[in-house]
Amino acid sequence: MIAISALAGCARFAPPPGIGDAVSWRQVPGWGQDRHAESWPALLRSCTRLERRHNAWDRVCAAARDLTAPTDTEARTFYERWLKPHRVRGASWRTRGLITGYYEPLLEGSRTRTDEHRYPIYARPKDLVVVDLSDLFPELEDKTVRGLLRGNKVVPYYERRKIEAPEQPLAGRELLWITDPVDLFFLHIQGSGRVRLVDGSIVGVGYADQNGHPYRSIGRMLIEMGELAREEVTMFTIRDWLRDHPQKTADLLQRNPSYIFFHLREAPGDGPLGSLNVPLTAERSLAVDRKVIPLGLPVWLDTTRPGDEAIPYRRLVFAQDTGGAISGPVRADLFWGHGPRAERMAGTMKQPGRLFVLLPGNSLE
Repeated sequence: MIAISALAGCARFAPPPGIGDAVSWRQVPGWGQDRHAESWPALLRSCTRLERRHNAWDRVCAAARDLTAPTDTEARTFYERWLKPHRVRGASWRTRGLITGYYEPLLEGSRTRTDEHRYPIYARPKDLVVVDLSDLFPELEDKTVRGLLRGNKVVPYYERRKIEAPEQPLAGRELLWITDPVDLFFLHIQGSGRVRLVDGSIVGVGYADQNGHPYRSIGRMLIEMGELAREEVTMFTIRDWLRDHPQKTADLLQRNPSYIFFHLREAPGDGPLGSLNVPLTAERSLAVDRKVIPLGLPVWLDTTRPGDEAIPYRRLVFAQDTGGAISGPVRADLFWGHGPRAERMAGTMKQPGRLFVLLPGNSLE
C-alpha cells in the first residue's frame, strides 16, 4: 500500500508535458559529434523571426551574425556559451517519441489540362475564410478556424470528397495539372514539391493554405482495414497498395477530409517555406507541434537513421515548420530535402527519438 501510494504521488506531481528544466551539455547524447557549422545558415534564418518576437534572442542573434563562417568548434562553442539545453518530455515523464521525415517530391505536370494531365493542383480559393480570434482571446492561439461564409455565418469549408467531386467547386483555381492522383495526394502530405513540366522545366509549389478539416492518416486506415501490418507501413508500401488497388484508391484517399492549396514558388531551387516563413534546410529543419515547441527554436535531435540497423542520427535542427500529423510534445518530422535519397529516407523514417530544446542562457557546466 505504501508503494502504491508513493507511485500515485509521483504521478500526481509529475510535471506537465513540454519543455522541461535545463540539463548539462554532458547529458545531450552526441552533442560533440555534430558538424555544428553546417547548422549556421538555418540558425540565421531562424534569427530573422526569433529576434522579432523574443527579446532574449536579440543578443544571441546579433552575436551569431558577427561570427561569419564559423568552424565546427567555433559554432559549438557559440551554442554552449549562449544557450542551454532543455529536455522535452511527454506525459508521465516520457522522453521518447516518434520521429518521422518528409521531403520535396517531384511530380510530372502541365500548365494546361491534357488527356494525360488530368489532376489539378489548386491555388488558395478566394472564398476560403480564415477566422483568427487570438487577439481577443489569447487562449485560442493556434485555434484558427477556416470555413466558408454563408450569409452571416462561417460554415465548414468543402471536404476533399466535395472538392474532387464532378461538380468541381474550385474550377478556375487550377495552378497546374498532374499525371497521377497518388503522386498528387502525397504532395498534399508533404506540403511542397517540384513539378517537371512537359518542356522539361521545373517549377516549385509551396503550401498556401488548408481547408480546415483534420488530417486522417491513410496508413492508419489501411492498418484498421487489415490491409497492412503496423510495422509494414511506409510511404512506399502505402503507395504500392494504392497502385495495386486502383478501384479503391479514390474512395480511400477521400476519407481524408483535409485538403491543401498551393502557390507557385518564385525560386524553385530554394528550399520550400516552412510555417516560420523561412526556407527550409535539408536535414536541419524540423516540423514540430508549435503549441509545445515555439517556431524558430534550435532543437537537438537524438534518433536513429532509417533502416534495419539502429545507427544513431544526432544533429542540431531548427523548429521551422508544422504539419497536420505532428501533434504532441515528443513528436517531430525531419525535412530531408529533395531527390532520391531524400525520398528514400523520408519515406521509411518512423524512428524513436528524443528532443532537447536550446534556450538562451549560460550552460550549466
